Amino acid sequence: MNADVPKRPTDEPFLLVQGDALSRLESRIGLAPRGGGIKRRALIYALVAWLPLVVASWLSGPADAQATESLLGHFGIHIRCLVAIPLLVLAEAVAQKNLLICLREFKRSGLVDDALAARFDGIVEDVIRLKRRVSPWLVIGVLAAAWTAAFLVSPNPDELRWTPADGERMAFGAWWFLLVTRPLFSVLLLAWMWRLTLVGILLLRIARLPLKLVVMHPDRMGGLGFLDRLPMVYAPFLFSVSAVVAGAWAHTVFYHGVAVPTLYAQVATLLLVLILIGLAPLLVFSSMLAHAKRQALLDYGALLSEHGRLVDARWIHKAQIAEQPILDAPELGPVADVQAMYQSVAAMRPAVISKSILLRIALPAALPLLLLVATQWPLKSTLSKLLFTLL
Repeated sequence: MNADVPKRPTDEPFLLVQGDALSRLESRIGLAPRGGGIKRRALIYALVAWLPLVVASWLSGPADAQATESLLGHFGIHIRCLVAIPLLVLAEAVAQKNLLICLREFKRSGLVDDALAARFDGIVEDVIRLKRRVSPWLVIGVLAAAWTAAFLVSPNPDELRWTPADGERMAFGAWWFLLVTRPLFSVLLLAWMWRLTLVGILLLRIARLPLKLVVMHPDRMGGLGFLDRLPMVYAPFLFSVSAVVAGAWAHTVFYHGVAVPTLYAQVATLLLVLILIGLAPLLVFSSMLAHAKRQALLDYGALLSEHGRLVDARWIHKAQIAEQPILDAPELGPVADVQAMYQSVAAMRPAVISKSILLRIALPAALPLLLLVATQWPLKSTLSKLLFTLL
């Protein structure tokens, strides 16, 4: 009989991608059977975006005088089709798994106790309803269509130099790039911007709850250390954006004589923006952590002061004092343990940020840009210096 009772929304796990408008459309047309088929879908999208461009370039002939550049040298196009597009699809499984673990840990760790469970479930349910709305995806469709129309009216000539042009007419490769490849990437990119916005909204609302932080927790984040999985949700998006932009810049370096140092300001700006995007969902807990630390320093400072005065009176001044539970409490232990408690509180971080978290955010954002910068370094001398340093 219980099998006939519909599942309550609060019993439904929060799956970032499954159930949104795009995934429902993909399921309807057979690209995502029962929310699966991620690898197949990633391969299909990559081939649809890239293969017609290669065929069109090959059929036009390498010696075509009207094509001033080869498609092979347009790194940004290849990276967009063969790296960014499939990665944004494959990221669905990684994001859903890691976000689901993070949400479960709020309850499992006791940060959300029985008294807060109903409010916590209500927040998750609200964001699930928001995820299922169609209106954000209509906005994404309009933005992608407007972006496509803008490039149809005024295409970037540098992106189309590999296609032959007959007067005012564009070749098939140019049309496919403008009407299929670029819009497909734009939709996936905007989709992930919306999904990551949902993650931010979810965490922001959770951060407003009176979570039961443990100020002496060894993770030094009040027990929120499990959120170090969250950068894995953002990493594919950060890497995809960085790789596509770095690929486009690499083309200008190799084929248009642009010096890499002239791009340093743009590289640094892009890297900073991407790192801030990755840190933003973690920073929503900063106010809560900072307040908990300030209050705990006062509370544990008072406890340590009381304990210290009693120890001083008993053992230094040899005073006869009444029995004090604080001196014999096993959870406090000797003076050194009481001091360690205060030092543990003082070491608490005011934000969910650590070296490992920063590395998980900065590395995917920086790696393509570092490869771009490395193109100005002579390979032989660089390897020689590296081996000399290591050996």
